[in-house]
Amino acid sequence: MCIFNKKRVNSTFEVKNMDKISVVVPCYNEEEALPVYYKEMCRVMDEMKDVVFELIFVDDGSSDATLGIMKDLNEKDSRCRYLSFSRNFGKEAAIYAGLKASEGDYVALMDVDLQDPPTLLPEMYEILQEDGYDNVATKRVTRTGEPRIRSFLSESFYKFVNAISKTEIVDGARDYRLMKRKMVQAVLEMSEYNRFSKGIFGWVGFRTKWLQYDNIERSAGKTKWSMWKLFKYSVEGITGFSVAPLSLASVVGVLFCVLSFIMIAVIVVRTLVWGDPVSGWPSLACIIFMVSGVQLLCTGIVGEYLSKTYLETKKRPIFILKDSSDDKEQKHERT
Repeated sequence: MCIFNKKRVNSTFEVKNMDKISVVVPCYNEEEALPVYYKEMCRVMDEMKDVVFELIFVDDGSSDATLGIMKDLNEKDSRCRYLSFSRNFGKEAAIYAGLKASEGDYVALMDVDLQDPPTLLPEMYEILQEDGYDNVATKRVTRTGEPRIRSFLSESFYKFVNAISKTEIVDGARDYRLMKRKMVQAVLEMSEYNRFSKGIFGWVGFRTKWLQYDNIERSAGKTKWSMWKLFKYSVEGITGFSVAPLSLASVVGVLFCVLSFIMIAVIVVRTLVWGDPVSGWPSLACIIFMVSGVQLLCTGIVGEYLSKTYLETKKRPIFILKDSSDDKEQKHERT
C-alpha cells in the first residue's frame, strides 16, 4: 500500500529543500499494466523518503480504460498527474509532452509495463548525486523471451545506424533513464516533429552512466510494437540522424552512369566488328529491371528525406492535449 499524506507533504518546510523526481510514463491501452505499475512504484517511493515524487502519466489516445484509471490515481494521490492526447500521436510525442510538463530537479522516463524495473531508481539517483553524471541510462544485456528474428533485426539496426551516423546509439539501450534538469532542457530545445529519442539523447551529449540488466517480460497486457511499427521507427532513426543514405544514392547513381557508358561502348564496338545480330533480350530485360529498381530505391530515399522536411516546415504541434490534471486543478481554483 502506498503511504501518502497530501496535506503534510505540501506544507512541511523540509519538502521545500528536498529534491523532486518527475517520472514520465507514456501509456497506450495499458489498463491492465497501470495498476500493477503504480503498486510497484509506491514501494520505491516509500523507500526513497528523502525525495519528493510526481508521476506524470501520458495517455496517448487510449481506447480502453487507461485514462479513467489515471484520473482515479490522481484523485487518491496528488503525486499522480495525467495528460491525455486528443488522438494517438505516438510514444515519441508522449515522451516530449511528459518532459515538457515535468517540474522535478530530476526526470525519469519509464515504461508502464515494468520492463523498466523501478527498483533501479534509488541506485540511479545515488549515482547522479555522487558521481558527477548528468544522466543514468539503462540497457538490456540479454533478449530473453524475445523472438529470435526480432532480436537479430534489432542488433542489425544498431550496427547499421552506428556505422553511418556520428551520433552513437547504444545497442540494447532502453528509454528508461534518470536525467538532471539541464539535460531535460537540452532535449526539449530539440522540438523537431520527427522524433527519435534514443538518437536525441545521444546527440545532446552530457556525461552518461550506463546500467545493465537482463531483459524483463511485460507484467501485464500486450506489446503495441509490431514488426512493421519497429521497421518504421528504425527508418525514423536512420533518416533523423544520418544523411548517408542520400550519399549512397548519389554514389550508386554515378556508378550506374559509368557502367551505362561502358556498356554503350561495348555495344557500339560489337556492332561495328560483328554486325548487329538480334540477341540478348533476356539479359537486356534483366538489366532494365535492375536499373529501374535501383532508380526507384534512390528516389524513395530522397522522397523519405523530402517528406521529413515537408512535415518540419509545416510546424504542426507535436501533440494536442484533450485533458489533463492541471486543467482540473485550475477549474477547482476558479470555483
